[in-house]
Amino acid sequence: MYQEIIEKIRPELDKVIIFLERELVKIRIGRPSISLVEDIKVECFGQKIPLKQLGAISSSDSRQILIQPWDNSYIEPIVKAISQANLGVNPIVDKDLIRISFPPLSEEYRKDILKLLAQKKEDTRQTIRHWRKVAWDEIQDKFQEGEISEDDKYRGKDKLQELIDEYNGKVEELIEKKKKEIME
Repeated sequence: MYQEIIEKIRPELDKVIIFLERELVKIRIGRPSISLVEDIKVECFGQKIPLKQLGAISSSDSRQILIQPWDNSYIEPIVKAISQANLGVNPIVDKDLIRISFPPLSEEYRKDILKLLAQKKEDTRQTIRHWRKVAWDEIQDKFQEGEISEDDKYRGKDKLQELIDEYNGKVEELIEKKKKEIME
């Protein structure tokens, strides 16, 4: 019985890890990735459309992203959306092309990124703790209702902690990998 409760939160914990991976990809280190801009929502035709659906996005060199809109009428809304995305850059229109130049990483910027990583790590661990509490509360409820024995309750607690430790390990691994990228 407790195994089912624990297995029920595994997909939620997987989603937490996937979300963290996506968030970490957005953090720029060295060469800017097109993932920094591809999901920016652009106000177009009275709706918000992801940038990747409005043009071709490429990386021209180690510090620049190029956006080639499918239609020139998209240029102004794209520039506006990028400016509002808090990337710390100013898009430059070059005929029918939008250039985004990223400055080299300064020591101060690296420190800011490390702080951001610490925050993302804590937020992720907090979400994992939430799911641990959900499962533990359900195990305790089943014990109170007499559906599981006291021995199974404590076995469930141990198994739940093993699962939580596994996912905290994945978080630690992802954060450490990103830290290494930053310090290179």
